Amino acid sequence: MTQPSTGESTQPIDILLVEDNPADVRLTELALGEVGLTNTLHVVEDGREALAFLRREPEYADAVRPDLVLLDLDLPRVHGTEVLEALNADDDLRQLPVIVLTSSTADEDVAASYERHANAYVEKPVDMDEFVGVARVIEEFWLSTVKLPPE
Repeated sequence: MTQPSTGESTQPIDILLVEDNPADVRLTELALGEVGLTNTLHVVEDGREALAFLRREPEYADAVRPDLVLLDLDLPRVHGTEVLEALNADDDLRQLPVIVLTSSTADEDVAASYERHANAYVEKPVDMDEFVGVARVIEEFWLSTVKLPPE
């Protein structure tokens, strides 16, 4: 039986944030801190870096496998949907939970993300209180309720 959430994760988690906007990175950091996540937030700025991090390519040879990926779609170099395709095609990475966290509300982006096996699609809030609300839902569901796959 799942234990009810206390508002804080019971163990530290690693989150990979794939975000090219420094203001959105800062907002994410603040929101996650506000809900009491005991986590390590790793940040990469584009899709190519995300794949290199997840594949532990030479520049990220010591990278940890994240427990959760927060993925923006509109990224330089490699688009977020291409990152999803690459993850789904990789036997070692396809089980990683990926939440698309993006400003796009386009139906085609939502459909494309789920077709490529995103676990959730969340419109990125612009207001801090709303962002904290999203962070709280992520913590309560993805980090306190759901059993994540082992590495």
